Amino acid sequence: MEVVFLGTGTSGGVPMVGCYTGVCLSDNPKDKRLRSSVLLHVNGKTIVIDCGPDFRQQMLREQVRKIDAIVFTHSHKDHTGGLDDIRGFNYVLKKAIPLYMDAETEKAIRRQYDYIFGNSDYPGVPKVEIHNFGNEPFWVEGVRFIPIEALHYRMRVYAFRIGDFTYVTDANFIAPQEKEKIKGSRVLVLNALRKEPHISHFTLSQALELVDELKPEKAYLTHISHQLGYHEEVNRSLPAGVELAYDGLRITL
Repeated sequence: MEVVFLGTGTSGGVPMVGCYTGVCLSDNPKDKRLRSSVLLHVNGKTIVIDCGPDFRQQMLREQVRKIDAIVFTHSHKDHTGGLDDIRGFNYVLKKAIPLYMDAETEKAIRRQYDYIFGNSDYPGVPKVEIHNFGNEPFWVEGVRFIPIEALHYRMRVYAFRIGDFTYVTDANFIAPQEKEKIKGSRVLVLNALRKEPHISHFTLSQALELVDELKPEKAYLTHISHQLGYHEEVNRSLPAGVELAYDGLRITL
């Protein structure tokens, strides 16, 4: 399996106007962070986890020719805001794109994109097939996903384990029984918004504590705000086996 980090940033944690740290002015491409998402190449399938507002730019950058499915962690717009741009894949692939989500996310997406689900036969409207999942393993195009329930403040979100790879974003609490699903992962990707406390995201220290508890072979931190700091400076401060992810990073398991 190959994992491509489409984006490692966030809409939250820092005002859109201005920048506390100057990270947005950095010349280092690893400090240029689009909204968080990953792409999986597994068993001949191309599966995307989350589809944020930067989706089109990410697909063009990575020269993605096809998408077999999109899986959603939750309904916040920085993870769903690029859904309209799947219409290009509809046109090329001549088919609807399967979307996998929980029931609450479906309600939100039907509200956010009401024109997709209306009765209009207007040409060019994105074509999708929605599949719901709960907190039990499910299959996406022949690939087994193990959902891991987490909390994003009071909102339920889902992380996913696919083989030896686990992807967690937008979480600040994972119950002990859900952590058991993560244990044994070779690679863990975990959100670490910033150093200061936050109401709905793991901080850097909280993420590192969880990595130490779960003990993956390798951990990458994602959903990073500018407030965390510059890529190279933060990376040097991390313990062995832990790195900041960056847009365009590719790993193979």
